[in-house]
Amino acid sequence: MNDSTTRDAHPGKNGTYRFAAMIIKPLVTLMFGKKWRGMENIPSDGGIIVAANHASLLDPLTAAHFLYNANRPPRILAKASLWRVPFVGWVLRRTQMIPVLRGSAEASQSLEIAKERLDAGFCIAVFPEGTLTRDPEGWPMQARTGVARLALASQRPVIPLAQWGVTDVLPRGGKFPKLFPRQTVQLRAGKPVDLSDLYDRPTDSHTLREATDRIMRAITEMIAEMRGEQPPAGFYNPRTHAREEQ
Repeated sequence: MNDSTTRDAHPGKNGTYRFAAMIIKPLVTLMFGKKWRGMENIPSDGGIIVAANHASLLDPLTAAHFLYNANRPPRILAKASLWRVPFVGWVLRRTQMIPVLRGSAEASQSLEIAKERLDAGFCIAVFPEGTLTRDPEGWPMQARTGVARLALASQRPVIPLAQWGVTDVLPRGGKFPKLFPRQTVQLRAGKPVDLSDLYDRPTDSHTLREATDRIMRAITEMIAEMRGEQPPAGFYNPRTHAREEQ
């Protein structure tokens, strides 16, 4: 997982990223309509963390498209197995995405690499749930605490990014996108989540859970507005298969 953080230190100078964007952006645009808001909440420079909900396999593409158009092409933390896929792995390496070796002794290295990239001024995108939401109603579920570890260690701004409508294009378990009738996908970036009161606390499980839940609540509140519904009182826990009240 050793990787340089100095090559193409300015995201706009990565030729492979621009090449991939030239191919992917038109395809995504053909697949669905877009309703995007909140780009003004994304800092124009400096290291930032963007945390997004995860309901569809298309989410990384829609989030990357949104952030690329905001002039902050992201480096996404993604499962390491994708690096073994022909061509996809080559693109991921060349665009400096960050592999995550889940359940291994090397898993923490991905956060170390992400912090180095943040210090170099990159935009780092994270899907804190770690996998597609298991919430029966499609709300963000209880997230893993990696995003909190990264946020508290780096003390960089955390921008919540809410996505809604992507499952209408590619639902969970779907293999091919539904192009007709044409759907509209909503993305909205919120203001940075305030975690400053947690910086001086011990980085224990309680602090990590508090930081993680704040980030996920910010995302959930924006999704509730998109859905026109009241959000649930707590997050669905995929381990207990129950919603935990907060």
